[in-house]
Amino acid sequence: MFMVPSLNLTSAEQKGRIEDARDLDAYTLAKSYFDLKEYDRAAYFLRGCKSQKAYFLYMYSRYLSGEKKKDDETVDSLGPLEKGQVKNEALRELRVELSKKHKARELDGFGLYLYGVVLRKLDLVKEAIDVFVEAAHVLPLHWGAWLELCNLITDKEMLKFLSLPDTWMKEFFLAHIYTELQLIEEALQKYQSLIDAGFSKSTYIISQIAVAYHNIRDIDKALSIFNELRKQDPYRIENMDTFSNLLYVRSMKPELSYLAHNLCEIDKYRVETCCVIGNYYSLRSQHEKAALYFQRALKLNPRYLGAWTLMGHEYMEMKNTSAAIQAYRHAIEVNKRDYRAWYGLGQTYEILKMPFYCLYYYRRAHQLRPNDSRMLVALGECYEKLNQLVEAKKCYWRAYAVGDVEKMALVKLAKLHEQLNESEQAAQCYIKYIQDIYSCGEIVEHLEVSTAFRYLAQYYFKCKLWDEASACAQKCCAFNDTREEGKALLRQILQLRNQGETSSTEIASPFFLPASLSANSTPTRRVSPLNLSSVTP
Repeated sequence: MFMVPSLNLTSAEQKGRIEDARDLDAYTLAKSYFDLKEYDRAAYFLRGCKSQKAYFLYMYSRYLSGEKKKDDETVDSLGPLEKGQVKNEALRELRVELSKKHKARELDGFGLYLYGVVLRKLDLVKEAIDVFVEAAHVLPLHWGAWLELCNLITDKEMLKFLSLPDTWMKEFFLAHIYTELQLIEEALQKYQSLIDAGFSKSTYIISQIAVAYHNIRDIDKALSIFNELRKQDPYRIENMDTFSNLLYVRSMKPELSYLAHNLCEIDKYRVETCCVIGNYYSLRSQHEKAALYFQRALKLNPRYLGAWTLMGHEYMEMKNTSAAIQAYRHAIEVNKRDYRAWYGLGQTYEILKMPFYCLYYYRRAHQLRPNDSRMLVALGECYEKLNQLVEAKKCYWRAYAVGDVEKMALVKLAKLHEQLNESEQAAQCYIKYIQDIYSCGEIVEHLEVSTAFRYLAQYYFKCKLWDEASACAQKCCAFNDTREEGKALLRQILQLRNQGETSSTEIASPFFLPASLSANSTPTRRVSPLNLSSVTP
């Protein structure tokens, strides 16, 4: 009989090969049952197998059998809260057995990965992190272990204390975790270094760069990269749900419709396809149909984060707050770093008029996205409802300082100053707001522009600055809601001028409106700026 040479194998490796050969028949039969999702049957035929490969499949089959039974018991995943407390009964047994093997140092990379998953499921986070790090050392090319580790890291400080293997896979992991932690600049640098190192044609890296730009709301850049990715890899389905989110934000119905039809032709039973179709129906305001497709996605993968969050949004649109809360809570269970779920919970409790609850959830969202103006504005509104006006002012000013996406922070801050009778600060905020609206080329019919001009007209009128008051009053006449007040103020100014009233000259150091708003520059008092830009609530 011809014998294959040993190729200088160690005794342990030779033993492993002998065990693999001995267990081959049982392993092949069990793998067939495993592929058919008959997990108990697969585990039964692997009892007594000694090889590492067969042992992993045996334990993994038992784990998945427990997960399947848990899902079967959870008939309606959005039902009462107690249904969310169904546990995988196999976990404790698996932990005991895997722990013994781990102490005896008999687990390979895949066995360590499964042990880490079991510990994570039992909420033993610290132990799980240690085991996943060990798994990465033993089998650095197993991306699943890296991803599980990524889900347990909550901040950059935690990352610093990990003893990771010095391998090129570590660079992929760091780039991914930086994206998850919203450290986008560092993530893009890592991905660029990987491209320079020889991964320039990797569609995975291109898609991750697009996701990074999506996370910092650079929508044009992200759309451009996704369109280029579609040209390079037209049958790709991964990350297409993120692409559909961008198309949804831009209300690009034809493009979203084409994407949904295209993905349906490729594979209509993929999670991403269901999410894209859900987004399409949501854009068409067919929220019941959208929620149905997000539910389909979750039947395919109950741990798919995007579907839980999007379903929460749909239930919000349908005014079903209890279902929305459940969906957002599920999203947080899957990934505690999902700021959209925390923000969605804040909005839901705001609708329910529970400001202390929504303050807690908005704070969590703000911690995850400290430079997102939407979180800061929401926090400010919450503090305002709780009559904590100093904190509200800090939030609005900080939202303006980090770059107000919705151009509403200054208006809210100005109105707060109005309430506190701080007319000079209110006037300055309104002027900055008008400057921002005109400088970025937005249409003048912005919701609060008329409010700003009305306040400034009245402010200048009280200060007896007739030219400036007249200029703002004329601007008021361009808006339906302030037209009559503008005309009335112009009549009053004309009457006072005819009576010989002169403009005040007390106001020095003018703060000018954009020249495009009036032939005359419009001064106001220079007030010391609020010293709040460095304060985060």
